[in-house]
Amino acid sequence: MRKSNHHAVRMSLHKYPDGLTVTEIAERIEKKKDAVRRALLNMPDVYIDRWTSCSKQWAAVWCVVVPPDNCPKPT
Repeated sequence: MRKSNHHAVRMSLHKYPDGLTVTEIAERIEKKKDAVRRALLNMPDVYIDRWTSCSKQWAAVWCVVVPPDNCPKPT
């Protein structure tokens, strides 16, 4: 059984609210880029915020959704 990388990816993105590329996430959590890419594609709470140019290629900058602390009840 393969261990999920979702938690490690999510925690890494929480530390960098401006977002990270797959390469940056992989370096920080010490996992292969393919494993990080697979995790991101299966996580409903992450999204591509923008694209950045990386050595003649474009790389997605991923962010994690940060839910509000409290949503007030309507009156």
